[in-house]
Amino acid sequence: MANAAETKIKGFTPVYRGAITQNEAGKVNVHPVTYKLHGLDIAANVYTPANYDPQKKYPAIVVAHPNGGVKEQTAGLYAQRLAEQGFITIAMDASYQGASGGEPRSVDKPQFRIEDIHGAADFITQYPGVDTARLGLFGICGGGGYSLAAAKSDKRFKSVATLSMFNSGRVRRNGFEDSQLDTIQERLRQASAARAQEVAGGTILYSGDADMTDAQIAALPFEMYREGYEYYWRTHAHEGSTFKYTTSSLLDLMRWDATDEIALIDQPLLMIAGGKADSLYMTEDAFSKATGTTDKELFKIEGASHIRTYWVPEYVEAAMGKLAPFFSRTLVS
Repeated sequence: MANAAETKIKGFTPVYRGAITQNEAGKVNVHPVTYKLHGLDIAANVYTPANYDPQKKYPAIVVAHPNGGVKEQTAGLYAQRLAEQGFITIAMDASYQGASGGEPRSVDKPQFRIEDIHGAADFITQYPGVDTARLGLFGICGGGGYSLAAAKSDKRFKSVATLSMFNSGRVRRNGFEDSQLDTIQERLRQASAARAQEVAGGTILYSGDADMTDAQIAALPFEMYREGYEYYWRTHAHEGSTFKYTTSSLLDLMRWDATDEIALIDQPLLMIAGGKADSLYMTEDAFSKATGTTDKELFKIEGASHIRTYWVPEYVEAAMGKLAPFFSRTLVS
């Protein structure tokens, strides 16, 4: 795993194995950038292929990170790997999160996350060497759900792929594996009270944040959450990454669903998930409802859980074995 202290590129602090630590001629390079989106500074990393020539034209891919993640974790890993296959890629921090601007911190509203994807498309299609007619979209975990939503209407994206898709609205509303159906109204009242407290100038309340011991992590009921805490707080921790989100965000999250109007997606669609992931039901549900495209595939990585598709080399290779040919086929001039 690359150590941020070893990185010689200003503003680039990766925590994934095999990360670029210095730009070298003839190899994939990384370029930290910032751009404006609705008055906010968005922090992103652009990856260019080996022997990149800005006078030539390349297909490009927007990569959306997981909930609680930042561009230096799995989004950066896959962005770098896709750049190795000849694509210009961009991984950005969501607004209000990571190194991007926005107050209060850790707002997590679907409309913002979807607009982040549109904004990344705005920026990368103006980047030297990008062929605007060959733009793809790849979302991981929560970024996968938001990518589905963005692709419904943004036809600049010629194809869309997801990895371990997480339907944030469904989970925040119903609980993981629909385990909290009986407390929906109570949690909506709590979210409403949190918003009222915010607007009155009171303390901003957060959900999903906890300082857990290894024993507490091990006792969590769902494998995705057990492995998630280990990933974000132990093996791939990053200072910009957090599980928390403003409780008032639930007003927007709980009335939203990644599969609403999903038949609007008429672009080629590839959905990848771990074959033993306890989150697999979300990918399968979205895939079955994506009836607007006839060019679609659901690929299950044998033996993989949700979080392990983020970083375990054999599972990353399996995902790349589908992603690279999918985007090469669908992002043709």
